[in-house]
Amino acid sequence: MISRMVCFRNLVQSLRTGSRVSKLKSSNCYTSRTAPSVQPVVEPTPCSDDDYANMDWDNLGFNPRPTDYMYITKCSRGGSFEEGHLSRYGNIELSPSSGVLNYGQGLYEGTKAYWREDGRLCLFRPDQNAIRMQVGAERMCMPSPSIHQFIEAVKLTALANKRWVPPPGKGSLYIRPLLMGSGHVLGLGPAPECTFLHLWEGLAPFNLFIEEEYHRATRGGTGGVKAITNYYPEVSSCNIFIVKDNVISTPATNGTLLEGVTRKSIIDIALDHGYQVKELCIPVEELMEADEVFCTGTAAGVAGVGSITYQGKRVEYKSSDGCLSQELLSIYVGIQKGHIVDKKGWILEID
Repeated sequence: MISRMVCFRNLVQSLRTGSRVSKLKSSNCYTSRTAPSVQPVVEPTPCSDDDYANMDWDNLGFNPRPTDYMYITKCSRGGSFEEGHLSRYGNIELSPSSGVLNYGQGLYEGTKAYWREDGRLCLFRPDQNAIRMQVGAERMCMPSPSIHQFIEAVKLTALANKRWVPPPGKGSLYIRPLLMGSGHVLGLGPAPECTFLHLWEGLAPFNLFIEEEYHRATRGGTGGVKAITNYYPEVSSCNIFIVKDNVISTPATNGTLLEGVTRKSIIDIALDHGYQVKELCIPVEELMEADEVFCTGTAAGVAGVGSITYQGKRVEYKSSDGCLSQELLSIYVGIQKGHIVDKKGWILEID
């Protein structure tokens, strides 16, 4: 049987802010012929909510730390994803002729599991990640788990690895679903197999450079979905906002920009608190003349921009505690932590 496989992996991530430097790390991958099964099915070792992994939670840094378990599910060609299972975290095997290695056929998502001070293990808007993966999968000619399957898989993975979720206020467990064409395919066409993984990403205050020669995405391409080919060391891993005279503007998502979950949440929060938000094309000149600039993303949350350099000219922006971005971040985090009532049903508590 030719199958598609979905796998969830987890890594621990620090949430602390400070001097932020945006970094992307690459990893080497050695492939072999796809095995009939990836990892044996296992039952997670029971642990209490107070049983934390042996970690220095005050010094997590930005290096990825693999956890105990990952979640895997498969899909036959033309079929639906079957009920998945947990396996020990480890390497997977890929065919050298897999779609992801030869044609970049892959998508990923990113969400976080975190402890609240009331002892509840929570996720933030995982349904939006599931919906975005479905949209991206259709664009990339791949099947996708249902919204229910996606959320249940994230919950199961978080519970199995809950000892790796940092204590309240210390960080989060960053869960990255990766859907990729892992089946044998050399001719042009969709891969007959897909794999889903979770990786790590870091935080940082951004100093940006405007690139004029290279383009992240073009109209009619895959810029509007979370394809693995869209990301390299640049602000494309985030959505950008500018503030001028207390009016918030952000580029419209017209097919070349990703509709970020954090972006959507910050827009809703700003509108609820009486701010005007414009989604439109922003000329570089307006960007350089802004009072404040900030970025949003799952890993970054809401991150201020310290400076932008364009054609040799560097402009610095205010990034103090009184900035609008800090006000929005405070509300955003307050909802996540339960300090502010969640009136929109964004928080999913894991039983």
